[in-house]
Amino acid sequence: MTGRPNIVWISTHDINPHLGCYAGVYPGAEQARTPNLDALADGGMRFDRAFAAAPICGPSRSAIMTGCFPTAIGTMHMRTKAVMPPQVRFVTEYLREAGYYATNNWFTDFQTSTPPSAFDDCSPSAHWRNRPDGVPFFAAFHSLVTHESRLYGDDEQFEARIPHAGPEDRHHPDDVVLPPYHPDTPAFRTTWARYLDLITEMDHWVGGLLDELESDGLAGSTLVVFWSDHGAGMPRAKRWLHDSGLHEPLIMRWPGHLAPGAVHGDPVHLMDLAPTMLQVCGAGVPPSMHGVPLLGPDGSLVDRPNDYVFAGRDRMMEIEDHSRSARDDRHRYVRHTHPGRPPMPHSEYPDTLGTWAELRRLARDESAQRTQGEPRTLLTPAQRALVGPEKPAEELYDLDADPHELRNLAGLPEYEAILARFRAAVDGWLARHGDAAGQDEDDLLAAWRPAGEWEVVAVPVPGPGTGVTDARCVRRLDRRPACSAGHGQGSRRRRRAPAAGRAALADPLCGDPAAHRPSGVGQGLPTGVRGQRGGRDGVTSCRPGPGGSLHVSMKH
Repeated sequence: MTGRPNIVWISTHDINPHLGCYAGVYPGAEQARTPNLDALADGGMRFDRAFAAAPICGPSRSAIMTGCFPTAIGTMHMRTKAVMPPQVRFVTEYLREAGYYATNNWFTDFQTSTPPSAFDDCSPSAHWRNRPDGVPFFAAFHSLVTHESRLYGDDEQFEARIPHAGPEDRHHPDDVVLPPYHPDTPAFRTTWARYLDLITEMDHWVGGLLDELESDGLAGSTLVVFWSDHGAGMPRAKRWLHDSGLHEPLIMRWPGHLAPGAVHGDPVHLMDLAPTMLQVCGAGVPPSMHGVPLLGPDGSLVDRPNDYVFAGRDRMMEIEDHSRSARDDRHRYVRHTHPGRPPMPHSEYPDTLGTWAELRRLARDESAQRTQGEPRTLLTPAQRALVGPEKPAEELYDLDADPHELRNLAGLPEYEAILARFRAAVDGWLARHGDAAGQDEDDLLAAWRPAGEWEVVAVPVPGPGTGVTDARCVRRLDRRPACSAGHGQGSRRRRRAPAAGRAALADPLCGDPAAHRPSGVGQGLPTGVRGQRGGRDGVTSCRPGPGGSLHVSMKH
C-alpha cells in the first residue's frame, strides 16, 4: 500500500490543556507560552474535548497503547503488572505487522510488560532516522519534563530543569491565576508558576522534534500527534476524576489531510488514538479495541465518534478506591463505590509533594481555629472538601456553567433526568466491556501468577534488521540458541520452577513452519506465537494467531 503517513507521537506528563492555543477553551490556558505547540495547532487540528481513561499515568497509557479501557483489561490499578487478555495487543504490533518501523523513545509504564514485538527499538536512542530506507515509520517520543516530581524542590534544582526558558518566558508567582479549588498561598502560586514554566520548557523540546522532521523533509508526509496522559500533578487534578484530572491537550497535524486551524469539539478518548492510527494506515481496526477511529483513511473527520467518554480510578499505590466517571459535551458524572473514604487520603509518595503538604497544613490550622472557637478562615468550602473525611456517592457538574466543578448537582430535583441518563450510560459501559476491578485483586494476581509465580512464556526475538528489544521492557530475560528449525534468532524466555505435575514445555518456535515467515522490517517475528495456560495444570502451549497475525501473550 502506498501513500500511508509516517506517524510521530509526542507526549508529555501531567498537564491539562494549558497551552496558548487553548486560550478561551480551557481555564487558565491564556497564561501559557507555547509557540511551537500553538504553531502545530495552527497547522492542523485541535481537539477541545479529549479525555484520558484514568487520571494517572500507567492506566492511562495502557489505554492509549491498546485502545482498550484499563478497567476491562486489568490495567486499572497503579501500580500493577497486568496480564492482558490474549486478544489485546499494542497498536505498534499491528503497525509493525503492516510494515511500519516502530520506535519508542523511551518511556513505557503501560501497567504491563512491554512485549518485545511492540517496537523495533525501545531505547533512549530510538528515532525514525534509524529506519531502513523507504520504510514508513511510527516514532514515539515522551518527555518527563512536566512530570509532577519536577514541580518541587529548591530553586536551584528547579532552574536546572528549565535551561531553555528565557526571562521573557518565565511566569512570576504573583501573576498566575489559580483555580478556585486551590488556596491562594505562596506555595501554590510558586507551584503553578513552575508548572507553566515546565510547559514552556517542554514546548521547546517539541519544537526541536518538529525541526528535525522539517530538516529531514518529512513534515509533509507525517501525521504528528501531541498528547498528555492526565491532569496536572497537584491536588484535585492528577488522581481525581474531574476535568482537571482527565481533560487533555490533543493536537494532530497531517498536511494535505487535516485543514490548518481546524477544531474538533466532540468528546473523544485518548484511547481513540490507537484505532485512529490503524485506520489512517489502512491496517484495519480489530474488534478487540474499545476505542473508535477519529479520522477516516483519508483524514476526513469521523462525525460524532463518542456520545460519552468514560474513565475510572482504582487502587493508586497503597490507596484502595473504586470510582467511575462519564462525560459528554457539557456534563461530568462521577460514581464512588466507597463514598466513606476521603477524597485525598494519606499516601506515602503524594504526601511528600509541596502542594499536598500545604493543603494539609492549612486544614490543620483550621482545626486549630475551630479548637479555639474561632471561625475557619483559611480554606473555601471547595478546598476544605478536598481534605474532608468522605466523598459524595455521586457527583454531577455542568461544565458550561461551572468549569471548575465546584457545585455538585447530584440530588437536585431539576437534574434528576440528567443524573438518570448518566447512571444508565455508566451501567451500559460496564455491561459492554466488564469491570475487572469488581474482582478481588488477590484473585487477579493468582490468575496471572499460577502457584504464586510468573508463568513461563517464550517470546520471539526479531530477526536481522527488525530492531532491538530493550531488556528493561521484559522481566528476567535469558538468551536461548536459535531453535533447531532455524526460525528467527531463537527466543528470550522468562522461566520459573516447574510446579509439581507440570508438563515440560515444548519449544514454541519449533512448531509448524507455516507459522513462521521471513525476516524483514515490521514482519520479522514468527507469526501468531501465543503463550497460553492450558487447563488447570498451567501447561503453556502455543498456536498461530487469527489470520496469520503476530502476537505474543505476555504472562508476567
